[in-house]
Amino acid sequence: MSTTQDRSNVGQLSSADTAELFKQYVVPNYGRYPVSLVRGEGSRVWDAEGKEYLDFFPGWGCNLLGHCPDTIVAAVQEQIATLIHVPNSWLIEAQGQWAKLLSERSFGGQAFFCNSGTEANEAAIKLARLHTPPQRYKIITFQGGFHGRTFGATSATAQPKYHEGIGPLLAGFSYAPFGDLEAVAQLIDDQTAAIMVEPIQGEGGVRIPPEGFLAGLRKLADEHELLLIFDEVQTGCGRTGHWFGYQHFDVTPDILTLAKSLCGGVAGGALLTTKEIAPSLRPGMHAATFGGNPIAARAGIAAIEMIERDNLLENVAVLSEIFRERMTALQAECDLIQEVRVIGMMIGVELAIEGAPAVKACLEKGLLINCTQGNVIRLLPAMNLTPEEVHQGCDILVDVIKNMAPAS
Repeated sequence: MSTTQDRSNVGQLSSADTAELFKQYVVPNYGRYPVSLVRGEGSRVWDAEGKEYLDFFPGWGCNLLGHCPDTIVAAVQEQIATLIHVPNSWLIEAQGQWAKLLSERSFGGQAFFCNSGTEANEAAIKLARLHTPPQRYKIITFQGGFHGRTFGATSATAQPKYHEGIGPLLAGFSYAPFGDLEAVAQLIDDQTAAIMVEPIQGEGGVRIPPEGFLAGLRKLADEHELLLIFDEVQTGCGRTGHWFGYQHFDVTPDILTLAKSLCGGVAGGALLTTKEIAPSLRPGMHAATFGGNPIAARAGIAAIEMIERDNLLENVAVLSEIFRERMTALQAECDLIQEVRVIGMMIGVELAIEGAPAVKACLEKGLLINCTQGNVIRLLPAMNLTPEEVHQGCDILVDVIKNMAPAS
């Protein structure tokens, strides 16, 4: 792979200088690595000092097609020179075409466009309440789930650490253990409007539901006339090897939310729902100023076209099996690994100890990964990795985990 090292770095600050700039002028609400990334190509990025990294967590899951994919770059460059933004009070051809492509690859519904996953989930919460009778406002969500950072989405997120200091939360959310149908049934009452779930928990540690769980939720929703909402912000757009995660389980939701990799790295979010439910999100009740803008729409169209042109859904199956083989082989010889969970380009390696040291050690060796829930190594690599890159990264990760000392 070309590294295009001949590109000029004139005018770039060092990582240390950028860190100082942030210290003075940027709100410190993120824990940041002391590295300034300045360029990306495929699954590789470079910092201000010229060090190269293999990225197994590109864009926090947004860059499913890698960094700066040519198809997305070309579409955005063409669009930004033609029309940058118009409001949704006007027709936008690319937005209509984008909605058509998503509808054809999902369950044939209609789309509302926004800018992020949390916005898509806010729209889903509103739609569930608008579509059901006025006395129905409660939504059941699941422990370990994550739905976003805005107030409604945070209230829907059943993780106490995200609630500290910001209460009272938005009323109407009840939390059930992930995978427990009986607990869900016990929470349903005559004020319940919907069930909202990630078909595979991402931030929760790449948690795959037990067999029959999602089908059981569909059955409960149908029996009690509830809406079933699937948060596919992380699982959608081909990450699991199907266009959408629900297609693995043969369970179709009433409402589906998308973001992250939806636009190949450009900001964009969407809600998909059936043509029967869609009119309940009536004019004046919800909007997103930049939602479905021409740039995002062109990027979203280009992402779908690139995935199909390059047979990337099929590539996910090949790469996923390599990850599974490498991590299960490591588990067989390493007592630190409690469980390996792999579905498409979602890989979770649960450790018996804290995982943060592994992230730091991999960073030093030129591999970018993530740790979630304290002890789960999470990988969300690009679907157009090569097998050689998978092995290269796994070699680093295997070496790091083997050399991690148990907590004393």
